[in-house]
Amino acid sequence: MRRLTILILACLTALGAAAQTKRLQDINIRDPFIMPDAKQGVYYMYQSSSTHENGKAYGGMIAWKSRDLKSWEGPIRVFDVPRDNWITGGVWAPEVHKYKNKYYLFATLNSDVRWKGQKSGHPAYTHRATQIFWSKSPEGPFLPFEGKQPHTPLDGMCLDGTLWVEDGTPYMIYCHEWVETLDGEMALVELKKDLSAPVGESQRLFCASAAEWSTGGNTAFEGKKSYVTDGCFLYRTKTGKLLMVWSSFKDGVYAVGIAESDTGKVIGPWRQQREPLFINGGHSMIFEDFEGHLCLVLHSPNSPGGQERAHIYELEDLGHTLKIKREISEY
Repeated sequence: MRRLTILILACLTALGAAAQTKRLQDINIRDPFIMPDAKQGVYYMYQSSSTHENGKAYGGMIAWKSRDLKSWEGPIRVFDVPRDNWITGGVWAPEVHKYKNKYYLFATLNSDVRWKGQKSGHPAYTHRATQIFWSKSPEGPFLPFEGKQPHTPLDGMCLDGTLWVEDGTPYMIYCHEWVETLDGEMALVELKKDLSAPVGESQRLFCASAAEWSTGGNTAFEGKKSYVTDGCFLYRTKTGKLLMVWSSFKDGVYAVGIAESDTGKVIGPWRQQREPLFINGGHSMIFEDFEGHLCLVLHSPNSPGGQERAHIYELEDLGHTLKIKREISEY
């Protein structure tokens, strides 16, 4: 018994040593997603994190915990892609939403399978799609639904799914990738009440080029410019207007713009606000802190190489649009 107790204590000590407390500026992260848990008084920030097994990489996710949005404890491992999932590669843009007393992970999964829709003259891309997993806790483990299949169409290149519930009906809004369409699309699909699968066919909401500020990427195929759709997230203002923040490129720089629904419904039609909300960063989402401040979090800069950091800004809800007031994750 004494030896067992010593072993348990050693394991707990090792786990404690592995845990860290970091300032936000010390965490390299892309596509940050923050979920406040008011019951615990804790903010969770989710981040992609793969593991390796027998020489192969498998996708997964870690979480950081904070009480003040500046000092973060962790990381804790909350998700690993099931080894028998339809694909098991790296996770992009993980989001966790509380819905009907459970927690749902929207994860873009990547594969090592060359996409069958590859067009002549285009760079080689591997297949990716968004899949939803569930848990009883914000710390996981997150589990797949029966069938372990994606929630976006299998014949499309899709990513960055997010949840929106309207009149009791859950929907997923996601990006239909520019690598397939050249002019990236924002798409909508209804979900079953338990989020286990899509219902019916997807519908296109708008294309990236519809925004005047979205000037397209530097890469052209077939004599056409390419336009990116990334990082969609929906928010209803204090006057009831439905807005969507999403990312693309303005003059070669990653940026966040705002689309607004003319009907106040997710189906739209959607109209693009002329000026971007933020330039030189993107893939944003919106949350409310425990003091009632409306906040926007995004990563900046967008360049690879470990320079990306999460930045948190206080937003002002003007009713018809959003305005950045100040950065609250000041370094």
